[in-house]
Amino acid sequence: MRILYVDRSSGKIEEEKIFGRWAIALLYGESLPARLFSFLFLPIIARCPWCSKWYGYLQQRPASCKKVAPFIKKFQVDTTEFATTSFSSFNDFFIRKLKKESRPIATGEKRAVLPADGRYLVFPDLSRTEQFYVKGQRFNLLSFLGDPLLAERFANGSMVIARLCPSDYHRFHFPCDGIPSIARSISGPLFSVNPVALRKRLSILTENRRMVTEIKTAAFGTLLYVEVGATCVGTIHQTYLPEQKIGKGDEKGYFSFGGSSVILLFEKGRVLFDADLLENSARCLETKAFFGTSLGVVPD
Repeated sequence: MRILYVDRSSGKIEEEKIFGRWAIALLYGESLPARLFSFLFLPIIARCPWCSKWYGYLQQRPASCKKVAPFIKKFQVDTTEFATTSFSSFNDFFIRKLKKESRPIATGEKRAVLPADGRYLVFPDLSRTEQFYVKGQRFNLLSFLGDPLLAERFANGSMVIARLCPSDYHRFHFPCDGIPSIARSISGPLFSVNPVALRKRLSILTENRRMVTEIKTAAFGTLLYVEVGATCVGTIHQTYLPEQKIGKGDEKGYFSFGGSSVILLFEKGRVLFDADLLENSARCLETKAFFGTSLGVVPD
């Protein structure tokens, strides 16, 4: 149940405070009681949309506001970054906006930025992902995209995984300038995307509900932007205007309550990831970093 990551700002290895640790252990743990509980109830929880909708409904009730202050204290959320400190519910706090100056955008036409606050893994070559979360497990791009032409086009490309924890800022943004398509929805269950769950079953990422957007860019070619839902994140909200030019750092949308992921796919040879992201990922360590900081550049 230990999850270690590298804090980009300090360079130190830290241990993550897991929200809902007991539930993760019960649903994805290796003990005999956990395996039995998982066998009986995980398919119901993950595949029945009403479970997540019901929990999400509770987080939107005014009474849920009482959870905000203890949550902020436990997970040491920096309130000085908030655009407002007045929230009508726990979900209202969860989808909070930040002050613009709290997330400066790395400059340069040939530099892409991280699309969200989260924990990052990068893979410069998608054809070599055996060291993903569990040695020997490969990422099934065709199942993930649900489109054989796109899967073939990005088969040897590069991938970025941003895992958002419940304590994170849960709005996601564009990594570079471009023109985005209409987001295509792919239905699926809502398993947890916590590393504890992914180590047990990597295919969760290719099964969960997700939305795929193609972005045409001048610097990085065409890239794919995929939002992945998870347990208690039944709704992915898109706030951008399709087929209209967007700028680097512009908001694309937000997740309602829960943990979730954003995945970027670049065509082969279109991006050179920053050295620290590559080094940490090679050690199977996520990098905790903020939206707007550097992701990588156009190769020379």
